[in-house]
Amino acid sequence: MVTKMGTAETVRTATVPGRSVGKLLVVDDDPEVRGMLSRLLEVEGYKVTEAMTGAEAIGSLSSGQPDLVILDVMLTTEDGFDVLAAIRRTSDVPVILVTAKGLEADRVLGLKLGADDYVVKPFSPAELAARVGTVLRRSGAGRTSGSSTGILEFGDLVIDTLAREIRVSDRLVETTAKEFALLAFLAGSPRQVFTREQLLAQVWDSSSEWQDAGTVTEHIRRIRRKIEADPDSPRWVRTVRGVGYRFEP
Repeated sequence: MVTKMGTAETVRTATVPGRSVGKLLVVDDDPEVRGMLSRLLEVEGYKVTEAMTGAEAIGSLSSGQPDLVILDVMLTTEDGFDVLAAIRRTSDVPVILVTAKGLEADRVLGLKLGADDYVVKPFSPAELAARVGTVLRRSGAGRTSGSSTGILEFGDLVIDTLAREIRVSDRLVETTAKEFALLAFLAGSPRQVFTREQLLAQVWDSSSEWQDAGTVTEHIRRIRRKIEADPDSPRWVRTVRGVGYRFEP
């Protein structure tokens, strides 16, 4: 779980080499929490820039727009709600508020000021990663280019959702209807983690009583055998231990 700890630092940028990444700005005046959030998000494949004040964050926005801002409400020198209002005067960048305040009035105020989501501490790394992925998908930020034409292209892997074709290094891959639907669903939300139950609800008829989570596991195994160079060490369809699966772009 993520909680608030203590002291001070400035802006830093980090990235995971070799990955196509979305750009996130983490704003928190506690260096330990800021560093923890950054490491968590870097593991998910994002490029992270840190700011410890609202003024620093707004300066960052003017020099280069991130895909999403994660903003702590309880900054020492500023009110996070005021910082959000200032951001909204010049930018429509998606913002997720992070705070220990769980009162409905605070959540409503944040959403009225233009926040896209509101996360209350303590929260799990999986929850934050899922919320970041959901907000990015909803805003259209970080989507694979060409997805509006039905083509999801990730290097050697190309998924044509209109023709319902999958190619790896220009080789046509034969799949069942459910295998295709499962891979296309995961690839449509890169880096977002889905539980097996969520995948059953989205890809299968969740009202079918005979379906269980093992169905997803088996289909993932088959997909990996068909698209991965090494199914035991998958490049595209990753397992998130204790949670579920995600597609790695």
